[in-house]
Amino acid sequence: MSLDTQIFYLFNNLAGRSPFLDGGIVFFATYLPYLLIILFLALLFFSLHPRWEKLEILLVTGLSVLIARFGGTELIRFFYHRPRPFLSLPGIHQLVSESSWSFPSGHATFFFAMAAAVYFYNKKWGIGFFIAALLISLGRVAAGVHYPSDIVGGALTGVIVAYATFHIVRRFFATPAQKTLISTY
Repeated sequence: MSLDTQIFYLFNNLAGRSPFLDGGIVFFATYLPYLLIILFLALLFFSLHPRWEKLEILLVTGLSVLIARFGGTELIRFFYHRPRPFLSLPGIHQLVSESSWSFPSGHATFFFAMAAAVYFYNKKWGIGFFIAALLISLGRVAAGVHYPSDIVGGALTGVIVAYATFHIVRRFFATPAQKTLISTY
């Protein structure tokens, strides 16, 4: 049995033990993503950043999550078809329904891209978003719909796309003062 499968069973064995724990797993795997998007928009709206910077944060975050999730993830899934754990392994507790390929995790890709984009502008917020992305991702492993390597693949895809998007947007849409700062690096 591979390390990936062993770690998967470690988390998936938390499911099916109690209705309370199952509810927590389903919350992290299914509902926390919606709350995180709402939190991002609220933090951005009520932040003290200047208007142009709020628009830049929204642009970078929006492009990052869309390119990572619908570009990166779907491109990888077009060429690599990995079945979900509940289809491949015996004795799985499946708490969430999914029908697409498993690798990479679309949720991990989306929310790690969001966390990285936020981190580039605000370290404190970014750390909180990374923790939330990790909780969402671990919830999806415990719910039986992803292997840990699906999460790692999604997280790497999301962070790489967010990093590239941040630097491209900064290069092409920066104010003259920002371009001076960028050119000194």
